[in-house]
Amino acid sequence: MSLAFCGNENNSLAYNVDRGVLNNGCFLDALNVVPHIFLLFITFPILFIGWGSQSSKVHIHHSTWLHFPGHNLRWLLTFILLFVLVCEIAEGIVSDGFTQSHHLHLYMPAGLAFMAGITSIIYYHNIETSNFPKLLLALLFYWVLAFLMKTIKFAKYTEHSVGLRQLRYCITGLLALLYGLLLAVEINVILGRRYLCFTEATEVKPPEDLQDLGVRFLQPFVNLLSKATYWWMNTFITAAHRRPIDLKVIGKLPIAMRALTNYLKLRKAFESQRRPLGSMPQGPKWIWRALRQAFGRPLIISITFRFLADLLGFAGPLCISGIVHHISKDNRTIQPPIKLLGVYFISSQEFLANAYVLAVLLFFALILQRTFLQASYYVAIETGINLRGAIQTKIYNKIMRLCTSNMSMGELTVGQICNLVAIDTNQLMWFFFLCPNLWAMPVQIIVGVILLYYLLGISALIGATVIAVLAPVQYFVATKLSQAQKSTLEYSSERLKKTNELLRGIKLLKLYAWEHIFCHSVEETRGKELTSLQTFALYTSISIFMNAAIPIAAVLTTFVVHVHISEEADLSPAVAFASLSLFHILVTPLFLLSSVVRSTVKALVSAQKLSEFFSSDEIGDEQEPNATMPTGPSNHKTIPSCPRNHNNKYQAVVSTQLSHNQWESVFDICFDQYGTPTLSNINIKVPFGQLTMIVGQVGCGKSSLLLAALGEMQRVSGTVTWNILPSLDSEGDDSCFHCVYLGRKRGSVAYASQKPWLLNATLVENITFEMPMIKPRYKAVIEACSLQPDIDILPQGDQTEIGERGIILSGGQRQRIGVARALYQQTNVVLLDDPFSALDIHLSDHLMQEGICKLLREEKRTVVLVTHKLQYLPHADWIIAMKDGTIQTEGTLKDIQNSDPKLFEQWKTLMHRQDGEFEKETVAESMTVLERKNLRRAMYSKEAAKTEEEHEEESVESEEDDSLSQAMRHRTTIPWRSCGVYLSSAGLLLPLLLLSQLFKHTLMVAIDYWLAHWTSHVITAKMDATGRNCTVAQECGFSHSWYLSVFSVLCCLGIVLCLVTSVAVEWTGLRVAKELHHNLLSKIILAPMRLFETTPLGNILNRFSSDTNTIDQHIPATLECLSRSTLLCVSALGVISYVTPVFLIALVPLAIACYFIQKYFRVASRDLQQLEDSTQLPLLSHFSETVEGLTTIRAFRYESRFRQRLLEYTDANNIASLFLTAANRWLEVRMEYVGACVVLIAAVASISNSLYNHLSTGLVGLGLTYALMVSNYLNWMVRNLADMEVQLGSVKRINGLLKTEPENYEGLMAASQVPDGWPRQGEIQIQNLSVRYDTTLKPVLKQVNAHISPGQKVGICGRTGSGKSSFSLAFFRMVDMFEGRIIIDDIDIAKLPLQTLRSRFSIILQDPILFSGTIRFNLDPEMKATDDMLWEALEIAQLKPVVKTLTGGLDAMVTEGGENFSQGQRQLFCLARAFARKSSILIMDEATASIDMATESILQKVVMTAFADRTVVTIAHRVHTILNADLVIVMKRGIILEYDRPQALLEKEDSVFAAFVKADK
Repeated sequence: MSLAFCGNENNSLAYNVDRGVLNNGCFLDALNVVPHIFLLFITFPILFIGWGSQSSKVHIHHSTWLHFPGHNLRWLLTFILLFVLVCEIAEGIVSDGFTQSHHLHLYMPAGLAFMAGITSIIYYHNIETSNFPKLLLALLFYWVLAFLMKTIKFAKYTEHSVGLRQLRYCITGLLALLYGLLLAVEINVILGRRYLCFTEATEVKPPEDLQDLGVRFLQPFVNLLSKATYWWMNTFITAAHRRPIDLKVIGKLPIAMRALTNYLKLRKAFESQRRPLGSMPQGPKWIWRALRQAFGRPLIISITFRFLADLLGFAGPLCISGIVHHISKDNRTIQPPIKLLGVYFISSQEFLANAYVLAVLLFFALILQRTFLQASYYVAIETGINLRGAIQTKIYNKIMRLCTSNMSMGELTVGQICNLVAIDTNQLMWFFFLCPNLWAMPVQIIVGVILLYYLLGISALIGATVIAVLAPVQYFVATKLSQAQKSTLEYSSERLKKTNELLRGIKLLKLYAWEHIFCHSVEETRGKELTSLQTFALYTSISIFMNAAIPIAAVLTTFVVHVHISEEADLSPAVAFASLSLFHILVTPLFLLSSVVRSTVKALVSAQKLSEFFSSDEIGDEQEPNATMPTGPSNHKTIPSCPRNHNNKYQAVVSTQLSHNQWESVFDICFDQYGTPTLSNINIKVPFGQLTMIVGQVGCGKSSLLLAALGEMQRVSGTVTWNILPSLDSEGDDSCFHCVYLGRKRGSVAYASQKPWLLNATLVENITFEMPMIKPRYKAVIEACSLQPDIDILPQGDQTEIGERGIILSGGQRQRIGVARALYQQTNVVLLDDPFSALDIHLSDHLMQEGICKLLREEKRTVVLVTHKLQYLPHADWIIAMKDGTIQTEGTLKDIQNSDPKLFEQWKTLMHRQDGEFEKETVAESMTVLERKNLRRAMYSKEAAKTEEEHEEESVESEEDDSLSQAMRHRTTIPWRSCGVYLSSAGLLLPLLLLSQLFKHTLMVAIDYWLAHWTSHVITAKMDATGRNCTVAQECGFSHSWYLSVFSVLCCLGIVLCLVTSVAVEWTGLRVAKELHHNLLSKIILAPMRLFETTPLGNILNRFSSDTNTIDQHIPATLECLSRSTLLCVSALGVISYVTPVFLIALVPLAIACYFIQKYFRVASRDLQQLEDSTQLPLLSHFSETVEGLTTIRAFRYESRFRQRLLEYTDANNIASLFLTAANRWLEVRMEYVGACVVLIAAVASISNSLYNHLSTGLVGLGLTYALMVSNYLNWMVRNLADMEVQLGSVKRINGLLKTEPENYEGLMAASQVPDGWPRQGEIQIQNLSVRYDTTLKPVLKQVNAHISPGQKVGICGRTGSGKSSFSLAFFRMVDMFEGRIIIDDIDIAKLPLQTLRSRFSIILQDPILFSGTIRFNLDPEMKATDDMLWEALEIAQLKPVVKTLTGGLDAMVTEGGENFSQGQRQLFCLARAFARKSSILIMDEATASIDMATESILQKVVMTAFADRTVVTIAHRVHTILNADLVIVMKRGIILEYDRPQALLEKEDSVFAAFVKADK
């Protein structure tokens, strides 16, 4: 067949120009080539030479500045233009099929126009981003020429009566219109910006975001194509392969997406609803209104995109129907087209009847549908994230104004507020994500049912009814699922509480050999949790089953009814496979229904909670009276409320300082509007620049007075005034010349609360507290608060992170840091609320002398000190004594001595008692030293933990480049080993799972294959019927019944297998969860103590909490989804390859593309998921910190600083979420496009195969139906693979702990060989003993020899780190005894089984540990002792009277950690526990550290009498406690320095022990 531009038939009218050149169709087409050739020739050199020095003078770091007007419209018109040009090419090719020779002019100009269209947009994009508008001239010419040529062609067609019935006429008209619109856009740019012919162009500045190098989220700034395909994410996602993604990499949020911008938008929406009188409306309705007003517009855009996507989704089934219908026509002739102007014209009907055209249209429909769908998701999620940021900011601003009495009365708890932030804002965000579904689902269902009805008639409605009837069942299952999840959560938290206690007390449990009792208790709770998880698994498997079975059931019902209703049922492949696709589309909204309804209900509840929170009480802003401003200068912003006349008896001495504070108050304050006032008839003046002390009994309102002064309490009546006396001149008439700042206008006050409030930051940040660092001042404050020794212990000194609520510090350290903060601030007023409560006497004295009397006095600051330490009263300039919420008396100490001698005497006796305490207290190793020792241990374990974590990451940082590349390689590989560990734990269930999955998917393919076979036979039977003149196929012997029965059997088997696989997956998950948790607990319980000292408790606890939860609930679902989508994908590709083997060739490049897309995506997705999680933690802890420290923040007037920090945390979390969303969209768009290519290739290949190789039409339908679903499966496969990878991290971490070597519990002797009462005597021989904590560490005891006779009382002393505690642990084999031996009562303890050995001794540790449960359980968990024995033990420990008063006596409850008893009482319970054991050897490891002196001396006597016949080894930090011992061992650096009777050692002059005793006195 020859080829010519105008064709070369002999009778061709193509070359006929008798009636003028313009009346020749071929010439018209040739003329249309001119503009395109012009553009291609002009622009190619410019595009290839590059832009060189032509770039703009404005410096922007992104080539994304889109500033020409009509930018988006131009892109949109260009896309439409390209689509119309594709249609023109297709129309030309189809028309050309009717002639003998090929007429190039029918499609070549359109092809050139297509190339020119693409070139124009690339050229324009480069002009715009390089800001070189002069080059727009070429485009202007092009649009003018193209518009003119198309208009001429259109006019000539009209002239020759080519009409709307001819497709080419419509296309030409459309193209003329598009070129005209593009010309208009171009002219608008040139005129609007005064480019080209104008001398001065309009100056435009790029947006602020693009000038900021930190902004890297470019979605709002890129062009339409990049927006739709997330092209700008390419560099970001590929870069993730080279270096991990962190906050630096993702940069800042664009201004429009920042929390502050969105908060202001939301606030404006709230403000607009104010009632005329200024009050805010109440209830959740106004929240919804405000949200709609602030965030409604983007949501409408999202819903629109969703509508378009859903409507385009129906193109799939319709095109399949058309294609199969077209190729199943036995007579493929179409009426010859009309010939005008020497060329053929076809109608749109003929055009759309072409199978190839339908295949191309299907491809475009899919591309568009997927693009719109992803755009809808993106817009909805972005809106949801913006809304979350705005609401979190609004909640925070509300917290800053909250009335603290609400909190203390329990109306609002920290937990509730944190739930609002963590859960309720997320519920609203999720509602916005799913909102488009609410509107789109009804449309999808209605259109789907209409199309089914059109294809199948009444039987379609019956099939749809099956789906509709089963939808409520799904909702029921979903609600049951959430209930099961709730009960599982309750058991989980109970199990975690027990596990936490077990881990915290692990040392004690091991020493007492009680591990198995506690292990059993945890296992018991785990059993309950597993029962609940079984219910959860059952409903999950029902849900999975229904999702898989409903479409099968619907299709089966429909076809059965369809065949039985009418004899002439049309069950051609076109109908069957189009309806199959429609059922798949219909099922989707019904699956979503349950989650959308649940999400809506939750969002309504959350809005209700938020409205209640927003309407809770706030601090009252008081009325401002007229304040007279001072004439002199004032350097201080000060304190709350209205001025009163001063009848001021107590006038301050005014120094040369410019400003002084005085505050006076008259008020009644109450916590509760209706209750009795907490404070009443208060009328006091606080002198400025002096020290005022407030004293009184517990609960008399001292702290309330401070809070009232800070405006933190609800005031019933009266006022609080903070005054400034501005200068000496105004002193005479200070009632006129003082400035009163009211309500919120009070200045900053340094306030140290009674319960110290610390930030989760470094120690130095907690002290400076947002103030600039002044070294000398900082040093002075550290010295005054005696913090230097504590700082020296910390691993990074004062740069150490002290954890949430100062978790790594002791109470006293926390309190001193709180006071240090108040001292460091340069405010005129300092309020200290009982700063000595957690400090010992030395620290209190030092703080009083150096900090308060020296530092604050020198600076002439007004100090108000609440205290119980009456010995400091002589230091006070003014004393306020309180009683029952009123002022008992006030004045100087002398005034009170004269006016209230009785009170003064009372104080005097108390003062002496407290001074007596001071004399008794020892210096050598006070409580503080003990705290420091504990801290050192904690820090050691933290440091070791860091190395542990580094191991966990498996990246060795030896040679940096190698290690980095190794780590990167490690990040890109899937953790197959963890997957193996997970699946191998499933045991016999694994083969069942694999077989059921394979069978199920084979059966699914079989069902569809049978349908193809059946429908193809229907068509053949019809043809036969036509050939043999039967009216219907049945008369010629064709019957549906055989096919239908096989189809029914296959469908029923499919439904059964769906149930089997869903149950198998969930049961496998349960089995693995049970197995892994059991193994983990067993390993941890038997692990050596070293593991707990080197691994932070939190790390181990995380294995039991979040990791176990992931294995329990998330991995089974992800595994099911992953295996299903993978097998569906494989079966779909298999079917397509079977139908058209040529598809395999095209599959190779597509598979390579998919491989690289998923490879890059997985790495980026994992990093972003971890980043999103890690940025959420600081945000939530900032909320809880703020709520807890509200009073302090407001006292310091630091609200704005904390708000700023919140905005930073929120933005960090939001940008991680946005990047994660964009990455998911990036993946999905690419996978959808790959899927669209699969559909196009499969369609073209199967059409050709059918037309030329007579492939059966049923198989074509089958291939296309499967091809349509490939993109969905591909997406799910990659997303689930990424999720699976993150979740398998949990298995990997747990597996890491499972490799721990347990302690050697077996001994050379069996438990039965050990004598029953051993050790009876309690004789201990230590021979050449050397001990170390680990094989890698140095020994802590070296060659120690000692002999302790039966019943001897031995005291061991020495400095911190001398090996005293290691000595005691050696008896229990808690440390590695690598040399020497310990023989007790003639048995070498190394030969005994560990359980037996430890169960025969008693030990009292220095940290008192109590467990939640009864007192009886705490004393004797083994339940061996009788009640009398327990009461006796309590009597010895001085606790009998305390326990007697408790309800339940021995069965009274102990809360977690023994919080309902004081520290001293807890220590006494531990003593009682040891006494109850009745063993002949008792070891006391600094056991009396938390007990006051009087109780300790009683205990010492009791131990001597109650344990007269037993061996007692006491490790002492107060040396005087071992003066009565029979033997004293002094240790230093792991060796015994002195070993003798105390008297003998005291007589030696150079004795170390004697030196210790001297120091102790």
